Amino acid sequence: MEMTDRKSPEQVLADLGLALPPAPAPGGNYVPAKQVGSVLYLSGAISMGPDGVITGLAGVDRTIEEGYAAARACALIQLAVLKRELGSLDRVAEVLTVNGYVNAAAGFGDSPAVINGASDFLVQVFGESGRHVRAALGVSALPRNALVEVQMSVRVKEP
Repeated sequence: MEMTDRKSPEQVLADLGLALPPAPAPGGNYVPAKQVGSVLYLSGAISMGPDGVITGLAGVDRTIEEGYAAARACALIQLAVLKRELGSLDRVAEVLTVNGYVNAAAGFGDSPAVINGASDFLVQVFGESGRHVRAALGVSALPRNALVEVQMSVRVKEP
């Protein structure tokens, strides 16, 4: 879905049959989001689904496709945080950065393919405004044995 269709991000989600999950509370001494000027920085969101944390180790007991879905789930959670912080996803001018972390076996080289789940989803929701700079890293552990964690920043439109 491109922004040329002029649908709001929330309408795109509805068309996809998706509802925003509850935005998570911080799991420690930090805030979920911090705005500096027109940039809103979001803390990392781990892969969560209807049954709880999506866990596993890419390259051992999880496939690239399962990681892709987990990264997409992280992006959906980040949209819930944005909605809570901004009141509306229409206030997102553009996605600036995505940093994706994959709980991966040593030598797993497909972290970018996993994090494409978040990147593709953000472009689907925001069109060209969803394109961003990115890092996709394999790491040896994530909180709660999560399969994926995604951190991002966005430029915010003035209210």
